[in-house]
Amino acid sequence: MREILAGLPWWVKWVAVPIIALVVFGGLILSVLQFVVALLFKVLVFVALVGGLIYVVRKFMASSSSRSDW
Repeated sequence: MREILAGLPWWVKWVAVPIIALVVFGGLILSVLQFVVALLFKVLVFVALVGGLIYVVRKFMASSSSRSDW
């Protein structure tokens, strides 16, 4: 690969080739990024819901134990 790119100008190696790669694989890259962002969002929502559930259960358990002290 180095032999092929050795005689070419710098702009072909550093501008044209990456642009062609983005055009060819751009849809795949965007699909992977979309999947990762959606997965991270779902993990964040899951953590928030579990944290809220733990908070509500602890609050309920604390209030129910203080009522049973009567």
